[in-house]
Amino acid sequence: MTTIDLIGAARPRKPPWLRVSLPIGDEYERVKAKVNALGLHTVCREAACPNLAECWGAGTATIMILGDTCTRGCRFCNVKTGNPRGEVDWLEPMRVAEAVRDLGWRYLVLTAVDRDDLCDGGALIFANTVRAIHERVPGSRVEILSGDYRGDLAAVDIVMDAKPDVFAHNLETVRRLTPSVRDKRAGYDQSLKVLAHAKSRAPQRYTKTSLMLGLGETGAEIETAMDDARAVGVDIFTMGQYLQPSKKHLPVAEFITPQKFDELGRIAKGKGFHQVVSSPLSRSSYHAEQAFPGA
Repeated sequence: MTTIDLIGAARPRKPPWLRVSLPIGDEYERVKAKVNALGLHTVCREAACPNLAECWGAGTATIMILGDTCTRGCRFCNVKTGNPRGEVDWLEPMRVAEAVRDLGWRYLVLTAVDRDDLCDGGALIFANTVRAIHERVPGSRVEILSGDYRGDLAAVDIVMDAKPDVFAHNLETVRRLTPSVRDKRAGYDQSLKVLAHAKSRAPQRYTKTSLMLGLGETGAEIETAMDDARAVGVDIFTMGQYLQPSKKHLPVAEFITPQKFDELGRIAKGKGFHQVVSSPLSRSSYHAEQAFPGA
């Protein structure tokens, strides 16, 4: 099988369990063509996700709305940073819904760049897109991977009023490392506040968060993050290996073994999460549909 090295020869060579297949195949080409034709962005490509081949080959993807330029500069993220200057494509929700319908997706993960240049952080576009998908593809499920809206809970309300099936927002890393990993406008407690509010608005709907491992966190810090997430009602917890997208991003401190991920997964399950996904290649939206048996 042809493989690629996602970190690159100039950086520490990754272990064999992190080698992935090149994206090929008819279904991958069909998804790529539809996404390109509709002028949509996917986090799969923008963030250099290692699961692109598997997910696109299975006919699923994570659509990224509100453009390809993020107003934040997190030190782990491959999405480009800049100032979109308030530009919004109000027809984008319809194009996303059209893609979901035409590609036959029954479960979509919808994410967005951070848009601190907008008064609502992009919450209304998120809500409009969720509603458009539910209207055009009855029976489909929509998971949103949301930003923190700088802690503006009214913006969270706008999104939750659209009734996404899952509200996800990532802690990304443990409390101690947050200032050095995430943009200064983000915050560990701010993220917990957003997750708590989303759960309080719709207790019957799932909330979700994710950690990247291999940035220098300790086992005790990981468990504390699990406890913090459960304390605010998070239902789904995922963990995956951090991979350095380029030389300008944070280096990998440690490659976590599959066995260690299995152990951490068992610990998380013991804390009462509805679903736990824990493996080196896991990302926040990886196997997301499995939260719903039969999806």
